[in-house]
Amino acid sequence: MLPWSRFATPVYKNTGSVARDHLASERTFLAWMRTGLGFVALGIAVERFSQLDLEDLVVVLRHGPRAVTSSSPATTTTSTTSTKGKDEEQKKDQEKKPQLLVGTLMGMGSGSIVYGTARYFSNLRALERGLFKPAFHGVAVLGAAVAGLAGGVYGDTLRRRMRREGKEDKQEP
Repeated sequence: MLPWSRFATPVYKNTGSVARDHLASERTFLAWMRTGLGFVALGIAVERFSQLDLEDLVVVLRHGPRAVTSSSPATTTTSTTSTKGKDEEQKKDQEKKPQLLVGTLMGMGSGSIVYGTARYFSNLRALERGLFKPAFHGVAVLGAAVAGLAGGVYGDTLRRRMRREGKEDKQEP
């Protein structure tokens, strides 16, 4: 017995109504499409939101629209080159993170759409032969990917919060 054969998806004999089974397969296909399109839409939303200059928005909300031109953190210049280098490095780091998240969301969305389409046509052929093959691998991969994405975003948020709290503690006398 091959070691990976225990991960093979079992194939069951289908004894139900063919029309009902095809309609159920179509509903499953549409669910995979909705999931994929949801990931793609979330990726687009993250991309659009990451283009906003939130520092200027916070200044406007706190001090009014005239404060943006005079006291915006984005428009102030620093006198030391080391601070400027760190600011540029942080800005590049902040630009990479949304790109990574957007790429992951787009990849998961595209993968869900491709997998759902392939599974639909695979089930179509199997149902015509009187067989049914449950979806173990696709569900497991999507679940692991969503859990990994959520864990990564949560970990990054915690890391940023810890870093920000550490900076605030150092600034207080």
